[in-house]
Amino acid sequence: MALAAVRSGATFLLSPFNKPTLMICSTPRLIQMRKSNKRRVLSMYSQARDASLIQDRINELPNLVEDILQTSINTGPRGAVRLLQGIQAVIGVSTDWLNDFSQRTDTTGGISSQLQPGLLSPTYLRRLFERMGATYIKLGQFIASAPTLFPAEYVEEFQKCFDQTPPVPFSQIEAIIREELQRPLDAVYEYVDPVPIASASIAQVHGARLKSSGQEVVIKVLKPGIEDVLVADLNFIYVVSRILEFLNPELRRTSLVGIVKDIKESMLEEVDFRKEAANMEAFRRYIEAMSLERQAKAPFVYTHCSTKRILTMERLYGVPLTDLDSIRSLVPDPELSLVTALNVWFGSLISCESFHADVHAGNLWLLRDGRIGFLDFGIVGRISPRTWAAMEVFLASFATEDYEAMASALIEMGATGKDVDVTAFARDLEKIFSSIQELDTELVIASRRGPDSATAVSANVVVDDRQMNALFLDLVRVSESYGLRFPREFALLMKQLLYFDRYTRLLAPSMNMLQDDRITIVSNRRMRSTNTFR
Repeated sequence: MALAAVRSGATFLLSPFNKPTLMICSTPRLIQMRKSNKRRVLSMYSQARDASLIQDRINELPNLVEDILQTSINTGPRGAVRLLQGIQAVIGVSTDWLNDFSQRTDTTGGISSQLQPGLLSPTYLRRLFERMGATYIKLGQFIASAPTLFPAEYVEEFQKCFDQTPPVPFSQIEAIIREELQRPLDAVYEYVDPVPIASASIAQVHGARLKSSGQEVVIKVLKPGIEDVLVADLNFIYVVSRILEFLNPELRRTSLVGIVKDIKESMLEEVDFRKEAANMEAFRRYIEAMSLERQAKAPFVYTHCSTKRILTMERLYGVPLTDLDSIRSLVPDPELSLVTALNVWFGSLISCESFHADVHAGNLWLLRDGRIGFLDFGIVGRISPRTWAAMEVFLASFATEDYEAMASALIEMGATGKDVDVTAFARDLEKIFSSIQELDTELVIASRRGPDSATAVSANVVVDDRQMNALFLDLVRVSESYGLRFPREFALLMKQLLYFDRYTRLLAPSMNMLQDDRITIVSNRRMRSTNTFR
């Protein structure tokens, strides 16, 4: 091995086999040689790394091809039909974009930021989803409900996907019920109202009466063809995500395929009403085990006329928790009703296998008998012990406005690989949560004259979901700036707490729901003693 020694701009090569040899070489020249060698080594390393990545892609290719083929087989001919419908939807929205583009450029001479991304802009992507139908509307609702996963501008735009959809003709609904029950409707139901109570993206709800008992029920019916469309669409989205991750391995860091799998699992659960029935029955068992039958109620499921595609359940009568005037006519103290609702819901977080994750005013009622009614268990959450432990600290710090403790709890809950400045994070949290009191609550007073010429006055609160989502988006945005990413269950929990905050401001404006002694937030450490009814 030759050794080099530098002396006054000259290089001596010392060989173990030869005498020292003097080579005249200037120091700059030596530096240039070293840089060249370094570049050569880096180039060799880069080439080796690229070769390794290429080899990894080659090794993964058979799995990718097999996955795509299997998914295509599972999809069947319906995939081709959906592809044609997708092309038509893209053409339609593209035409809308071109028309808007030509009008805007004619009048302003420039291209607005909304038009620049084309069909990938939040507005036009939302329009495309709506044209594509139920699957993509549900996907849009998932995006709107998951600010921890998607950019704020998309979360805000896709809030519009929660609007009610046009109903399906009753003749089609009747055919589905008959097919599922394998017998005529009049053999099971004494009466089915052809006018739907509600029509959502995947299901339609009709009032009915059971023939055997005369019990008033509602029938939730999966809209025709929805399941086939859903499977085809979700399989297509999955294949695209697999191909994208194969072409760009960097996307694996975003867990693209993992997110798509979660969406697929969540959406397929919603179209299997057996899952919703199980969620409802689990909640009913929780109510019974905790002796809460006199305080709360979930609908009873009639299993003999419920299947994967139809769900027959007890019909509950009541008013939303935002209808103050009607609530006062049912109970003397609306505040106590709210306390009951909070205790039942908080208890379910740690004592039930799942919690109700969609307690908006349409799903949380004060029933005519004074109990709290929990409706529609299509969206539920399951909370891990670690998340709940951090959530308890978060709630306690929120109640006392201890923002440093709140910051520490969120750091514990979020996934991060770097140190977080707790003090700076706490200051940012204080700015966000101080804005809760500034959210608009619009009190709507309506008067109507009855048949006896008396004037009835009703009050209602318009809960602005977009404002609530904006607040949560601020929290997510600030947290992500510190490298934090929260589990989806945290987003579900926070959304429900914001709903309860709105109810509190209406029914009990002087109450602090997290500090009131009447409200029990049971520690997760006691779960082992209360899980016998799971």
